[in-house]
Amino acid sequence: MKKNVSGCSVEEAMHLLGGRWRLLLVSYLLDGPKRFNDLRRDIPHISQRMLTLDLRALEEAGMVLRTVYPEVPVRVEYQLTEDGQRLRKVVEVIKEFGLWLKARHTTDAPQP
Repeated sequence: MKKNVSGCSVEEAMHLLGGRWRLLLVSYLLDGPKRFNDLRRDIPHISQRMLTLDLRALEEAGMVLRTVYPEVPVRVEYQLTEDGQRLRKVVEVIKEFGLWLKARHTTDAPQP
């Protein structure tokens, strides 16, 4: 992970959660364990490479647990760890803010 330059706690959080997909992945994993292809279906515009990289980063940070089941074919599930569950409040605040933004954009749109 990148070094925190400012010493600010917000910067520390943004190093982990920054980017386009990570917090969105967390929001889907709040519903429970998901397989890789389930997450690809939930987020159709994410590339396989980006999904892999972001899941690995969240796993390395201790937010996501990757479980491999010894079956044929192999089944792999991702779920939030106890630390990852702490992001629930963050997701709720971001969701509320996003709903406010969407509402603001629809009321700010010029009327024909």
